Amino acid sequence: MILAQAPDNPMPADPITGLQQTPDGAIIRHARWKTTSHPVKGTVILLHGRAEYIEKMFETVADLQRMGFDVLTFDWRGQGGSSRLLRDKRRGYIDSFDQYIVDLNTIMEEIILPDCPGPYYILGHSTGSLVALLAAPDFGNRIRRMVLSAPLLRLGDAGYSQDAMKFVSGFLTTIGLGEIYIAGRREQSRDNQFLGNRLTSDPDRFLRSQNFAHANPELAVGGPTATWLFAAIKAMECFEDPEYFGQITIPVLLICAGADRVVNSQAIEELGQRLRSGSTLTINGAKHEVLQERDIFREQLLSAFEAFIPGTEMV
Repeated sequence: MILAQAPDNPMPADPITGLQQTPDGAIIRHARWKTTSHPVKGTVILLHGRAEYIEKMFETVADLQRMGFDVLTFDWRGQGGSSRLLRDKRRGYIDSFDQYIVDLNTIMEEIILPDCPGPYYILGHSTGSLVALLAAPDFGNRIRRMVLSAPLLRLGDAGYSQDAMKFVSGFLTTIGLGEIYIAGRREQSRDNQFLGNRLTSDPDRFLRSQNFAHANPELAVGGPTATWLFAAIKAMECFEDPEYFGQITIPVLLICAGADRVVNSQAIEELGQRLRSGSTLTINGAKHEVLQERDIFREQLLSAFEAFIPGTEMV
């Protein structure tokens, strides 16, 4: 499976790529890289956000390689080069976040455990961070530590309350209109303006992402559908139950972006206080996509990752 690249988005050398079928029939595109530094400190499982794809993570993959880690990442079903779930492939859709957990478990069982050196760590962003937290109760003996950037625990500045968004998206799903767009643009466009965007304050990385999506439209998706949003809100509500997050024993560092308007940073800070082995770091001034941010913000996340993820059990 060939990965796409561009002059301003070079692919780290020698990827090992493939397609993996899940037990429920989805095809998941995955890629992994060996470290460029030795000895190997283990493998980082890189979980990206809604509407992202492997290629958007090339820069971060290279950073992790230089730190001494092998890296494994993949596209969630419904986006990137993995199975699309609707006839209109541009619509961001999922029936339940349980399906994302199936994707993660399948890659863990079929690719990571047999082929990637331990110990295993997770670096997640937004939706990927939420899925990591949902899966964490069953990953206590497999994942050593997690660094989760801007986890989707509560909606940010959406213009409506989360309860209202849940009611509307749930109603549309119930009456069979769950495939309609409920938020954001119908599809990613080159007309998206840097000024006022909620994702990054870095104009170069913003333009790189825009140009890449335009050149590779088959990898992109548009805004979330009603059913995707309803499924996301139900997944977020799991963390209102102390019994649920009480099952998480993996040490977790939660990263808040200080200028985040996509997700609610207060919810992240509250969870960090409640987790048995949780802590929170706020990167003041950063917008939602910290890994796509200016170096002054991005390097703070990478430094925090390197300090929190110890390079033990060399192989």
